Amino acid sequence: MRVTTNMLSENMLRQIQNLGSQQSKLQTQVATGQRIFLPEDDAPAVGRVLALETEQRALTQFQRNLDRALELSQASFGGLQQLKKISDRAGEIGTLGTGSLNPDANRAYASEVNQLLEQTLQFANTRFRNDYVFAGTAIDAAPFTATRDANGVITAAAYVGNSERAAVQISENSSITPGTPGATNAGIGDFINRLVALRDALNANDTAAIRTAQSDLITSEDLLVSSLAEHGGVQTRIEANRAQLLDRAQNLEQLVSGETDADLPTTIVRLNQSQTAYQAALQSAANIMRISLLDYIR
Repeated sequence: MRVTTNMLSENMLRQIQNLGSQQSKLQTQVATGQRIFLPEDDAPAVGRVLALETEQRALTQFQRNLDRALELSQASFGGLQQLKKISDRAGEIGTLGTGSLNPDANRAYASEVNQLLEQTLQFANTRFRNDYVFAGTAIDAAPFTATRDANGVITAAAYVGNSERAAVQISENSSITPGTPGATNAGIGDFINRLVALRDALNANDTAAIRTAQSDLITSEDLLVSSLAEHGGVQTRIEANRAQLLDRAQNLEQLVSGETDADLPTTIVRLNQSQTAYQAALQSAANIMRISLLDYIR
């Protein structure tokens, strides 16, 4: 088979182009530290990387959800703490009221309880990012409404939220409810009405009624303490899940790097080999192209 000059030139050019392309690719890998730029560079590895990146995006969303859940739990916890302080003071006033036989003193205590009532209603209708905290999932409307007399004094309160709790997805198979349960929300309404009973008993200087109101307030305080403890547990769980997600994210990053990062020592050796082969091919092509038919005429 006779090899023509055109065929020889085309083969040499093709080899030089292939060596140049290989050299350029290796130079890019050394410069960037990455070995994959196109799917055809390593199709199986690209498939694995895409799956890992999908998992990374899911973890990022779970981390955002955990941050949101922590904010909601902290907002609820803060509101409950304020209500607990009011409960503590109401209990003190109840004790003072049962030990006082002076109607004027009890009316002064009643006036203070009336201010505590207004504070309680304010904290019960706490908002966070424009959402009512103690409303269940009915976050668009104030969950507690007050009935007032002609003088604007609170005479009763009602809970008009619902008993549902919004769940926040924190992993592929679990969720968390950072808000307060319906029983707690309804119990806050009972707490307001028990403050009303204490105030009225103090105004009436009715020792028996004061004792009854004080006993009922202890029940409300127990509910607040229980709810605070629950939120403490929720926040502990959130922090544990955040730490776990962080570990998973770091492991995924290492796996992605393992698939995409270039082995620099090996890549540099291959680049040197490619450069040597490229230079040799150019030299050989130059030598061959200088040979003509006249060289064989004697």
